[in-house]
Amino acid sequence: MKKYILSLDQGTTSSRAILFDRDQTMIGSVAREFPQIYPREGWVEHDPQDIWSSMYGCMTELLAHYDVTPDEIAALGITNQRETTLVWDRKTGFPVYNAIVWQCRRTAPLVEELTRDGWGDVIREKTGLIPDAYFSATKIRWILDHVKGARDRAEAGELCFGTVDTWLLWKLTEGLAHITDRTNASRTMLYNIHENRWDDELLRHFGVPKAMLPEVRSSSEIFGHANLGGIPVPVSGIAGDQQAALFGQGCFSAGDAKNTYGTGCFLLMNTGAEIKKSENGLLCTVAATLKDEPPQYALEGSVFTGGAVTQWLRDEMKFFHESAEIEKLATSVPDSGGVYLVPAFTGLGAPWWDMYARGTITGITRGTRREHIVRAAEESIAYQSADLIAAMERDVGVPLKALRVDGGATRDNFLMQFQADIIGKPILRPAVRETTALGAAYLAGLAVGFWQSREELKAKRCHEESFEPSITAEAREKMLDGWHTAVGMAMGHK
Repeated sequence: MKKYILSLDQGTTSSRAILFDRDQTMIGSVAREFPQIYPREGWVEHDPQDIWSSMYGCMTELLAHYDVTPDEIAALGITNQRETTLVWDRKTGFPVYNAIVWQCRRTAPLVEELTRDGWGDVIREKTGLIPDAYFSATKIRWILDHVKGARDRAEAGELCFGTVDTWLLWKLTEGLAHITDRTNASRTMLYNIHENRWDDELLRHFGVPKAMLPEVRSSSEIFGHANLGGIPVPVSGIAGDQQAALFGQGCFSAGDAKNTYGTGCFLLMNTGAEIKKSENGLLCTVAATLKDEPPQYALEGSVFTGGAVTQWLRDEMKFFHESAEIEKLATSVPDSGGVYLVPAFTGLGAPWWDMYARGTITGITRGTRREHIVRAAEESIAYQSADLIAAMERDVGVPLKALRVDGGATRDNFLMQFQADIIGKPILRPAVRETTALGAAYLAGLAVGFWQSREELKAKRCHEESFEPSITAEAREKMLDGWHTAVGMAMGHK
C-alpha cells in the first residue's frame, strides 16, 4: 500500500524535503541551508552541486528519520526557485558555470539594450513578461558568451539548459529526463504562452540554441523515475514554487489569489483560460495544470526582497542571532518611530520594475533604535505586498475579499496582522503552511491516482486562521504615503 507523497522544495536559500499522507497531513520535513555566492556587487550565484547535494541529503535524511521505505512512496513532486539558470554537459552532467540566481542583476545592461532596440513590446506580447534581468534568457546568453567554448558546444547539442526543476529531474533520473513544465518554461523569457512552445524568434534574438532546451510538458504527469534504494519512484509533479503554492492553496478557479512570503514575496491570481494583460506592472504567467488539460494562466506580482531582509538583518547587520527573534524585537516598540526601510538590495520588482533602485532607510532620528529598524524591515514586506495587491485590483477591476497566505514568514503573527492592517482585508493562513510543497505533492499525487480529483483535495483541506484589519483608513493612508515617499527615494539611486 502506497502511503506517502514525497515533495522536494528547492528554494533560494535552502532545500527542503517533506512527506505528506493521503489526508494532506505533513508527516515530517528536513531542511538544509546552502551557501550563497556573491562574486561582485549585484551578482548572485549558487553552486549547482550544492543545490543537488542539499536536496538529496534532505530526502535521504527524511526517509531515514521517519523510517519510510521507498516502496511506501507513491510519487515524488518537485517545486523550485524559478528563473535560476543552469547549463551543464549533456554527457558528464557537470555544470559549465555556477547557477545564476533569479536575484542576479549582471545582465541588466542586456535588458536595457533589448528595450532600446524595441524588443520590450515583442517580449511582453509573446511571453507575458516585462523584460528584466530577473528572467532566464539573458542569463543563458551571459553563460554562452562568457564561458570559453560554451556557445559552440551548445550549438553542437553538447550542453543542456535547465531551471532548477530540470536540474533536479536530470539528477534524479541519472540523466534520462531533460524536461521542464510549462510554469517554469514561462519564466524564461523564451516561451510563447499563447502557442505553448519555445519561441523561435526569441531564441534567435537571444542567441540560445534550441538543442540545449528541455522538453516542455504539463505540471502533472510521469516525467521519469527516481532510483531510491533500488526502487523506481515516479517523478510526477513539477511546478515553479509560486505556481505550486497557488495550486497548494486550492486556487483552482479564476479570481482565486494567494501571496507567498519567502525569500521574495509573490502574489498570484488565477485568471483561468484568459491571458490577462496587466496595465499596472504585473506579469502574466502560466498556472499549473494536469496532463491533457488546456493551459491556465495567472497574474503575478513579484517582490524581490521579502523574507531575505530578515537574513540581511541577521547575517550582515548582526541585529540578532536567530531569525525567530525578529517578531519579539518588532513588537517591543509601539511603531517604527517614523522609520521606513526599502529593501531594494537587487532593485525593485512589481509594480515598479526599477533594476537600479537600491536599499534605503529614511526617517532616522537620534532616538532611532535597533528595534525601530527591525520593525521597519518587517513592515517593508507587508508594504511591498500591499503595492502588488493594489496593482492587481486595478488590473482586474474587482477588490480582493481576502488574501490567502503561505511561506515561512507567515509564522510571524506581527507580520500577518500588519499585512491585514495595511491592506484593509482579512488574511487567511492555512493549517499546513508549506503550501508550495503541498502543491507539488498534489500535482504528483493526482498524476498517479493517489488522489482522484481537485474536489477531493479541497474537501480534505484543513481550516484556516484569520487576521482581521484593526486600524482606521486614515492611519492606513498616512502610513502608505510615508512608504511611497521612501520608495521614491530608493528609486532615485541611479
